[in-house]
Amino acid sequence: MQTAAIFYQTEGFDTRGQRLMGRQAAGEGFLKAIARYSSAPSLYCYTQQKAVFEEFCQRIRPWMNGDRKINWVPSGNFSALQEAGTLYRPDPMILDLAWQRRYGDSRAYSLCGITHTIASKETMKTLGDFLTAPVQPWDSLICTSNAVKTMVETLLGNWAQYLEQRLGARPKTQIQLPVIPLGVDCDGFTPNREIGTQLRTSLGIAPNDIVVLFVGRLIFHAKAHPVPMYLAMEKAAKATNAKLHLIQAGWFEDQQQESNFKESANLFSPTVNHLFVDGRRPEIRQGIWSAADIFISLADNIQETFGLTPIEAMAAGLPVIVSDWNGYKETVRHEVDGFRIPTLMPPAGCALDFAAEYNYDSLNYSTYIGHVSLMAAVDIDACAQALTTLIARPELRQRMGANGRQRAKEVYDWQVVIGAYETLWKELSERRAKAKPLPSSIVNPLCDDPCRVLNHYPTEILSPQQRLALGSMADPQKLEMIRAQWMTNFGANKRSPSITIDQLLEIIAQKESLTVAEIISRFAQSGPVAQVYLYRTLTYLLKFDVLRIDK
Repeated sequence: MQTAAIFYQTEGFDTRGQRLMGRQAAGEGFLKAIARYSSAPSLYCYTQQKAVFEEFCQRIRPWMNGDRKINWVPSGNFSALQEAGTLYRPDPMILDLAWQRRYGDSRAYSLCGITHTIASKETMKTLGDFLTAPVQPWDSLICTSNAVKTMVETLLGNWAQYLEQRLGARPKTQIQLPVIPLGVDCDGFTPNREIGTQLRTSLGIAPNDIVVLFVGRLIFHAKAHPVPMYLAMEKAAKATNAKLHLIQAGWFEDQQQESNFKESANLFSPTVNHLFVDGRRPEIRQGIWSAADIFISLADNIQETFGLTPIEAMAAGLPVIVSDWNGYKETVRHEVDGFRIPTLMPPAGCALDFAAEYNYDSLNYSTYIGHVSLMAAVDIDACAQALTTLIARPELRQRMGANGRQRAKEVYDWQVVIGAYETLWKELSERRAKAKPLPSSIVNPLCDDPCRVLNHYPTEILSPQQRLALGSMADPQKLEMIRAQWMTNFGANKRSPSITIDQLLEIIAQKESLTVAEIISRFAQSGPVAQVYLYRTLTYLLKFDVLRIDK
């Protein structure tokens, strides 16, 4: 059974911080799911430090079914990665890992990354580098939606076109770009009437009032501008004469965001009761869904790529109203699970100045995406009509909520999504098994073996034909002096062991001299690594006159 070693860094999987992001919620959900639903007999964790691996074990064990073994894969342990089959990193940053793998056997294991936001220039540069980095057909970058895949392919195509114009050849990446959505634990979102009633009561909401819920970061430029939602809510409140409450469950980036969210709510939607709750609190994240009648998310920013909260709302049995925007286009079926509200942007060429200013850092990322978000318009009348329809028709709310919950279970439940991951990892393994050996070439042109790149520095290169004899420091007492000093014994673990050196010196003393080829034949029979270590050792001994070239 092919599985994957998880590239684990706390920040990518932790939802307990003050700056809760969607990728962290997705990362934590993935960890829970791999623990519960993986069909592999063992789990693998890839970290640089043993302490981080132990933290991984502590986090994942409460979620595990059965008594499966958790294996530590230290960074650079190629044989352990070969056993796992794939190295999975929860972001697109797998290119350094591809270069690292090249120092061993590129067919030994696969690499698998995943997209989140792709709007930053750092991420776009990484994606562009996929054209020149040594990723292989048995590697993959998971796209969480077709919208993301289209963006990745467009970016790669544009960069390939530039390289063709510049260099006369058009490169093409070999990496796989499968579309696998983010997942949710549908059972964890099962509606709980008792919790919902308690929350509504604590918030002063009457049983027959209508609650519309937004969940996510409360930040206008990086999630959803709230004013179109406020305007649509006000229109719906006046059209239905219903008592409407808008709950926004999330957290504010700063005081300016908080004051503007709250002031604009009262200014543009005075008829609606506005409630703000801290979505970082676990009891709010888990229970607030049961207090709502309708979910809304009018995402309008370019860094949104999938949108997890509408899936969570569907899993909770809520009808959803979302903008017809990137990943939302695929997850929510219009007039089946809820309503997708039309969106509009200006034509190409209308934001090139923003891109230029962001490129040379006169705009920071937040300001850049803020400017662009103001150029995405959501149809407020259509949103108001969708709200009005759902407010007036409780049976439609129930039917759409049931449709969405069924869709979430069938398509987006983590048990289904983990199955898709494992199918992908198996396919990557099959591609590796069929791959022919790669042609030998320079491992890493920008970080190659200095003994190759700089071989013009010395007068000569140690060769198999050269004959070596004992030098003035070969006496055991003098050799011990060399070993006792930090500066002269530095790097001993990267050379042949002392016992091998002692045996070598003893034989040379008996024979008076030996060729390098004879020494290699005697002491490097265990393979290429032993031979490399022995060459280093011979040069090291020459450096301190333990050995000398017999001329």
